[in-house]
Amino acid sequence: MLVIIPARGGSKGVPGKNIKELGGKPLIQYTIEAARQIVPDNQIIVSTDSPEIKDVVENLGLQVPFLRPKELALDSSGTYEVLLHALDFYEEENSTPDKIILLQPTSPFRNATHIKEALKLYNKELDMVVSVKEASGNPYYTLREENSSGYLEKSKKGDFTRRQDCPKVWELNGAVYIINVESLKSAPLHQFKKVKKYVMDEFSSHDIDTMLDWKVAEILITEIKK
Repeated sequence: MLVIIPARGGSKGVPGKNIKELGGKPLIQYTIEAARQIVPDNQIIVSTDSPEIKDVVENLGLQVPFLRPKELALDSSGTYEVLLHALDFYEEENSTPDKIILLQPTSPFRNATHIKEALKLYNKELDMVVSVKEASGNPYYTLREENSSGYLEKSKKGDFTRRQDCPKVWELNGAVYIINVESLKSAPLHQFKKVKKYVMDEFSSHDIDTMLDWKVAEILITEIKK
């Protein structure tokens, strides 16, 4: 089992967010602390292109074995290629892990318990277990698409008069991905077919992408400390 934490240096929504202090410690530290409760340090890879992030992580006592190539640190760079690069590096000195745990550092309220619960749902017949939250918008009821005539219509056809009667839909929250390595070597994540959900609550699902997300996280941290 291998934990991969991708932490690119460039961030437009919240500049320097991966090492920006939240509640008195760098954002990435929350994810590293969770990972350390699952596997030993030699099974955790922080994949970054940033010397600053590398320094912060190594000050936490976790070795960063490489800096990610520039072509894997662009706005257009995909998670799939980043995972394969880190996996290839790990396999050069170790045996191939059976699964990868992908943990994004922008989910500070995801903890080790969530990861362990997601792991219990995983088996080798699956491509992936992924964390989700119940979506706030529902394609059967509130979500609309613009048709070729420029008119709005329901994203998914259904004759429901109350939201409560609609089928539940799930939103990926970006917190936990348990990935079958054989599947990863065959196809990118968005092509996986055998995917099971691990449901998280709204609080634990909070993901930081914008300054508003960051401000909300600061409020939540303050409430936790109380």
